[in-house]
Amino acid sequence: MPITLNDLRRHALARSLFTPTTLGRAIARLGFVQADPIRAPARAQDLTLRHRVKGYRAGDLERRYPRLPIEEDFFVNYGFLPRATQALMHPRTACTEWPRARWQQADAVLEFVRAQGEVHPSAVDAAFDHGRSKNWFGGDSRASTQLLDGMHYRGLLRVARRAGGVRLYAAREPTPTPADAAAALDALMDVCVQLYAPLPERSLSAQLSQLCGGGVPHWRVQRNAALARAKARLASAVVDGQAWYWPAAENPSSRRHGLDDELRLLAPFDPVVWDRRRFEAFWGWAYRFEAYTPAAQRQRGYYALPLLWQGQVIGWGNLSVQGGALAPELGYVKGKPPAGVAYRRALDEELARMAHFLGLG
Repeated sequence: MPITLNDLRRHALARSLFTPTTLGRAIARLGFVQADPIRAPARAQDLTLRHRVKGYRAGDLERRYPRLPIEEDFFVNYGFLPRATQALMHPRTACTEWPRARWQQADAVLEFVRAQGEVHPSAVDAAFDHGRSKNWFGGDSRASTQLLDGMHYRGLLRVARRAGGVRLYAAREPTPTPADAAAALDALMDVCVQLYAPLPERSLSAQLSQLCGGGVPHWRVQRNAALARAKARLASAVVDGQAWYWPAAENPSSRRHGLDDELRLLAPFDPVVWDRRRFEAFWGWAYRFEAYTPAAQRQRGYYALPLLWQGQVIGWGNLSVQGGALAPELGYVKGKPPAGVAYRRALDEELARMAHFLGLG
């Protein structure tokens, strides 16, 4: 039987929303968890993991990070990934070349960090007179903070842990250059596919562009060859005039890809909704992240969480905590919620899970 869009949608949900497991196993299976500092009502990484880790509570990733074989780093975006995967991206050559004076500052800070073992950015700021400078989004910030970010990106430092959400740094041991750059790039691309498949052809290309633009900018010239190799080793089909790709060992039309009755409020960067092109193909409407959109121009709210039920994203929810209780504001694509007791029960259960996840009792 030919593969249908419904097959692809069910496949995407089944492979991403797997049976909840341990935190370490969930991160290893996902391959990458995108991070975001906004807490509304929790950070994106926590909202993503709560569906995939048994008994997960907000902040568990930050609390357990030092004991897990994972790292914070830039992949297709900034987030958390297994240490072995991070090693494939280093030594990383940044697109922006530092002048000699900047490298002298970095060398001095690296010596300071090695002597301290672990440092808070404020300690570096107190020890060095770096002043202030413009950051990437036009604001004003401490130059030491920007230097630490740059050193972390270049692989000189690692995030040892966080304190109150602030990154504490330690020196990172140099990583040997991969013996086969093409094989390393292929392995990184496979992580992308494992996380976001099944993928439209344009999304596959866009992910590789992001990976080569941020995760491995030093391999940018190899992007076209890597894309050709990926298309050759992945399974594919043309559905409704569009080519789709997924791991060769998987079968999108398998009857094992069943749907459950659990309602889920998903993070804006959850793997299920991350690819906006795929989102519109699957569910027929455009979801946009509007936290940085002027309030008057928002259509669905500051931090709208897509609402998934019975294989369809039927709306969104903006959640806040007021007076120690969860306060939801829900919107629906069709203008009203589904009728019937089954939906109301599923919604009540999801809001109860969210409250427990947030520690609201």
